Formats: sequence, C-alpha cells, structure tokens
Amino acid sequence: MRPTDGLDRGAHEHPDQIALICGEESITYVQLRDLSCRIAQTLGVHGFRPGDHGAVLAPNDIDGFACALGLMRAGLTWIPLNPYDAIPQVGQLLQRLDADVLFLHSAYREHTDALSEAAPGIREMIIYDTDLDSWLGDAPAEDVSGPGIGDPDAIAAIYPTSGTTGLPRGVMHDNRRFAFFISALSQQVQYDADQPTVFLAAAPLTHVSGRIALATLYRGGTVVILHRPALDTLLDTLERHRVDTTMLPPTVLYAIVDMPGIEQRRFPALRQLIYGAAPMRLDKLEQALKLFGPIMRQGYGQTEAPMLITALPAEEHFVDGKLAPEQRLSSIGRPTSVSTVAILGDDGHELAQGEVGEICVRGEFVMVGYYKDPEATAEVSRGGWHHTGDAGYIDAEGYIHLVDRKKDLIISGGFNVYPAEVERVIGAVPGVAEVAVIGVPDQRWGEAVTAVVVAKPGQTVDEQQIIDHTKATLGSVKAPKHVDVWDVLPRNATGKVLKRAIREHYEQAGA
Repeated sequence: MRPTDGLDRGAHEHPDQIALICGEESITYVQLRDLSCRIAQTLGVHGFRPGDHGAVLAPNDIDGFACALGLMRAGLTWIPLNPYDAIPQVGQLLQRLDADVLFLHSAYREHTDALSEAAPGIREMIIYDTDLDSWLGDAPAEDVSGPGIGDPDAIAAIYPTSGTTGLPRGVMHDNRRFAFFISALSQQVQYDADQPTVFLAAAPLTHVSGRIALATLYRGGTVVILHRPALDTLLDTLERHRVDTTMLPPTVLYAIVDMPGIEQRRFPALRQLIYGAAPMRLDKLEQALKLFGPIMRQGYGQTEAPMLITALPAEEHFVDGKLAPEQRLSSIGRPTSVSTVAILGDDGHELAQGEVGEICVRGEFVMVGYYKDPEATAEVSRGGWHHTGDAGYIDAEGYIHLVDRKKDLIISGGFNVYPAEVERVIGAVPGVAEVAVIGVPDQRWGEAVTAVVVAKPGQTVDEQQIIDHTKATLGSVKAPKHVDVWDVLPRNATGKVLKRAIREHYEQAGA
C-alpha cells in the first residue's frame, strides 16, 4: 500500500500513455514509474531507509514531482515544501519536520548553505534539475521491497501547515489514509468512466493540485503541469491540451472573468472546474458560470482532512435549470460520501439546524495527527471528531455554511495565513511596539493580509519596510498588502486585543 500504486497500475495497463506534461516536455506512465524506481533505489544505496524524511523544494515541474514519488516508493516520508515560502521559513520547516534528504531545484542553489545551517539533520541535498542523472548513475528501474515498504501504518507524507501560535506544524497522513483519500478523490474528479481525465495542475503541486494529480494518475489520466501561473498561459494550455478538469482558487477565477475579451475564449473540452481554498464572491461565481457553463464544482477541506469534507457538485449550482438561490451558492456544499460532519457546540454536543458552532468531521481521510505534537493532536481530536476550527451551521437542505473562523485564520489567494506568525515577524521590526494582523475582504485576494501597528513612543515606522521585511522572512503570500499605523489597539478589560473591533473599523470604512 503506497501512494505510487496508481502509477504502477497505469504503467502496467497503458505504459505508453502520457502521464505528465509540462511545457514542451512529457513523460509516459512507464517512464515515470521507472524514474521513481531509480530514485527509490538510489536513496537506498545512499543509506536512506523507510521512516526517514525526504523533502522536495521545487516549482511545478515533472522531475520535482517524480522525486516526491521516488521518496514515497522508497518508504520515506515526503515533506512537500511550498515554493512561495521564504527561505528562512523553509529552513525552519526542514528542521522541525526532521528532514534527512532534500531534493531542490537549481533556482534555490544559492540557499543550500543557509538551509544546511538551519536544518543540520539533512544528510544529503540533490539539485535535481541539473544533477539527478549523475546522482542516479546506473540504478536499475526496479521496484524496491523490504521491511517498512508498503506498511499501511507508515507515514506517507507530512504536510506543513501553521498553527495559531505561528509555529509550523506537520500534518501526518499514513499510507492507509493517503491511499483512501486519493482513491476517493479520484472518483470525484473522474467525470467520465470511459474517458481518462486530462487535469491541469495550475496551482503548486505541494497543495491540492498535487493530490488531484495523484488521483488523476490513479485513474489512468494525464496531468498537465503549469510551470508558471500566468493567466494567458493558463488559458492557452486549457485549449491546447484539451483539458477537461482543473482546480482554481477564487483569486484566479476573479482575474479570468475580468480579463478584457475573455468572453471570446472557448474551452470546449473543459467539463469540470473545481474551485475552493477560499470563499468565493457570488457575483464572480455567477460570472464564472456564465463564462464556463454549468461545470463548476466546489470542494471544502483542509490539510488535516483534504478536499473531502463537503462538496457542492456542478448540478447543485442550479435548480430547475436556473441558478440556485444565494442561500445554496453561498454554502460550502454538503458532506461527501466518505465524510460525516456535525456542528458542535463548545460543550461537544451536536447543535440543531441553523445554530452556529464548530464544523467537525469524521472519516478515513482525516489525519493521523500533528508531528511531534500530541497535545495539539488531542485538542483537535477531542470527542472522536476532528475539529476544523471553522464556525458554521447546517441549513434545512443539509448545506453547510461557513460563517467565520474560530481561529483568526486568513485565507489570501487560496493560501492559509495565520496572523500570529506574521505578527511575530512584524513585531521584530525596529520602531514597532504592537501589531495586530487581520484579513480584510479584497476583490483580488479574497482576504488581504492587513497589519495595524502601534509605534514605540517617540519613534516612527516605515510601512514599506514592514512589508519588505515580512516578504523576505515569510514570503509574498504572508506579507501584508496594507500597513496602517494607529495610536492604540482596542482591548477588552483583560487587556486582550479586540480583533473584531479592528475588523469592524475596516468594514465601516468600506475596505
């Protein structure tokens, strides 16, 4: 039982079918299988064993994805790293998640010393796009076997995330859970049993796109990898490769529907457009449905319970041939066939229809737990439910509505941003006495990361310096889009900052 089982089946049943395409490059099922086998063999020769941790720092490309497959084939635990994260944060993740080996693209070559210093446990680094062939040598294209290979309870992947404390956590999925959610997800993305899916991976393969890519290979389809997320390239790729399925965050859809002349474009092969990762504005959803047709599907999940908590299928966007009412379209859908969802109160009891509480889920796809963090695992798993941290309610038709986030999570551009992490970085900027970070509704980003700072007495702060410093430390996604300087932060009687009051200020200002 390994995440590579679907690839192996495809290599056996249709070896010469194209598995991955990226730009002008492509690779067949048997070629991809053989490459992942050679990577796994070489890892063993270099002394890496099942249970070790291997990370991949890569843009979207074929060889980077093959390295991840090779790691999991060898029984190592894959640590997918977001290519948009700043190097200091990458180093912190590698250290906290105990990386033993790192495959990285040559674009990061200049940072190898910094990464080695931050994560001294790394025993080997491979620049895969220039050195992979020599590293592989004459390794045979044969599968590996032995103790720990295919153990259903072995950890297949640790997906990095951030906790409300701002410190990164690792979400563990074992082989059993990994195989289950890839199999279940493949049933959702395979709209035609007789026609292999052609899936466009436009977002980073370290996130949802990577899971859908694995689900596509599980069903014998082809994954078209978009190396750079440029809109014109995305649209051209949809047409050129006759893509029938893709997943896009709302921010990308907003940009597409607002493109001049977009109504002249045609995508006759597109049969399924999955959207998610952030709430979508209803007016933009209506524009997208008009542009693409009745093919849009919403999915709700989180790293701890990927993609399968709820779904709003394409047909449920309509009622009697007309656009469904706003009450339904503003929901996150209904529980999928593999999830059990309940709205629980603070006392752990299930709430009645219409009552707002925490969205909680059970299912075979829910994580094993957080890496080396039993306390946090116990907290989110109390009562036998996985507690999402999201507040919502169930309506009379069984649709679930996300009304707020119990934790102060910001979703900007489809990525999770935790304010405490950003606040810690901004708080280190000279002249800053206090800082509060919130998400402000934004047409492009969904939520724009916004920092409200208080200067130290007698000092001033430079807003652009704060943005630049955060971008260099955490990456552009988590850097504030706006910085405002206030005299004081609103607080309650116990001295706790009232972020709700800050949000209300921006709402009243029409931000």
